[in-house]
Amino acid sequence: MNSYLLGTFRAKFPDATLETHAFRGDETVTIKKEALALAAAWLRDDLGFDFLMDLTAVDYLPREPRFELVCHLYSSKHNYRLRLKCPVGAEDPQVDSLTGVWSGANWFEREVYDMFGLKFRGHPDLRRILMYDGFEGYPLRKDYPLKKRQPRIAHRD
Repeated sequence: MNSYLLGTFRAKFPDATLETHAFRGDETVTIKKEALALAAAWLRDDLGFDFLMDLTAVDYLPREPRFELVCHLYSSKHNYRLRLKCPVGAEDPQVDSLTGVWSGANWFEREVYDMFGLKFRGHPDLRRILMYDGFEGYPLRKDYPLKKRQPRIAHRD
């Protein structure tokens, strides 16, 4: 599976594939963010990756591109796993939403938005999911001040 999946992906997206590697059965593809939604739909429709297990981000400050979006995919038909990653720069921290490919991306994307500040174009309801509406900043960014004081929220009766 390893070389077949990665080779097939590179052949399908030669200009968008930045890197592929496999280590101990762990296949990873890094792709340009502009091709993320198209590649995700192809992985679902043509290769049977029917389950988005997780979608998260990593902050690599001070590296640029600063962020990396990470998706863990699973094919229940073939029992394959794949990690799909894409770099996201700090100047324009947004990518296309994957909610049109996997509806389960909805809350994952909201969490990444809430914690890292990455925006998802085309998301049906992109708003905070863990922090309250008045919360300032993104707490999982490496430059978030640890002792930052937040505005108080009004008590509701």
